[in-house]
Amino acid sequence: MKPNTLIMNAGRQDEWTHGIVNPPVFRASTCLFDSYADLLAGLKSPDDTLFYGRRGTPTHWALREAINELEGGAGTWLYPSGLAALAGSIMSCVQAGDHILVTDSAYEPTRALCNGLLKGYGVETSYYDPTIGAEIADLFKDNTRLIITESPGSLTLEVQDLPAIADVAHAHDALVLLDNTWATPLHLDALKLGVDISVHAATKYIVGHSDVMLGTATANDRAWNRLRSASIQMGHTVSPDDAWLALRGLRTLPVRLRQHDKNGMQIAKWLDDRPEVDRVLHPALPSHPGHDLFKRDFKGACGLFSFTLKSGSYDTIGAFVDDMKYFKLGFSWGGYESLILPINPSFARSATRWSSSGPLLRLHVGLEDPDDLIADLEAAFKRYSTHM
Repeated sequence: MKPNTLIMNAGRQDEWTHGIVNPPVFRASTCLFDSYADLLAGLKSPDDTLFYGRRGTPTHWALREAINELEGGAGTWLYPSGLAALAGSIMSCVQAGDHILVTDSAYEPTRALCNGLLKGYGVETSYYDPTIGAEIADLFKDNTRLIITESPGSLTLEVQDLPAIADVAHAHDALVLLDNTWATPLHLDALKLGVDISVHAATKYIVGHSDVMLGTATANDRAWNRLRSASIQMGHTVSPDDAWLALRGLRTLPVRLRQHDKNGMQIAKWLDDRPEVDRVLHPALPSHPGHDLFKRDFKGACGLFSFTLKSGSYDTIGAFVDDMKYFKLGFSWGGYESLILPINPSFARSATRWSSSGPLLRLHVGLEDPDDLIADLEAAFKRYSTHM
């Protein structure tokens, strides 16, 4: 099946749907066995049938199967948030005494996990330039077990050479984890590029409506048993209601993502022509430093990108972002609505240095009419000019 057809049909096995288009919401803690023999069979294979609510119900299985088919993995697990998916995946790959390499453009809570909990457990972290490619081999130690990637970076949008990094990692018997939330399974075939575990904050584009916290992690044969075992031991589970909402969101992901991509590119090109803008950080623009890698590996973009101003400061950026009509101030992204976030990336850098002539603003371009969004930004530039 082509991806659009697959996304409409994956996870809809008859024994789960019972003839209904959408799998029902199966809420369960206790699952009953018809006999002692069935109980013993369940104990031998607790993941192959109804066993206990934490292990999943048909609602969970439908979502897991759908994501796994889209990713082309050996298995997928569900988590109560994107960060939980990242944490569960990382902890399935490391133990005390191990060393990991983390892209310097990583999601800030990932850094907090590495610098906090993992450090306390005896796992050493080194950060690397996201554009390093195959030269990451120079950073390997005898105990390096994992490389954490994020492509593009969620603030500064660096595109990583995932195949080159994966080749180096596998030559050293290490694993590669990718935060693949930006591209979704539709726009980047992570596992085909050599990634071992592809993580999504399903909170964002998969759910698509800013009303569910959810994470997924899909692993290949090399990493799946470790991921599944660790996730079960840590008790990772999600509400069946949230899994159902994610399934509903997943079915419309192709059309939503196309529109986010289209709207985002229109706004990015408009910003690129603004005299007040220094740089537009969007991988699909030819001016982006990682554009060639983007064209090679990605099938499309989304609505998330950043831009920097030529002048001004974060002390006065409130004049820009206050009183926006459609671009609302808020964290996260991937819903139908447009968002704006002024943020200084330098606070979360150690291997590289971030510098810009003015503040950085991250946009999530939603599904509103682009002309209205442009008018909103036009008004923001006018407000900001009076504070310069």
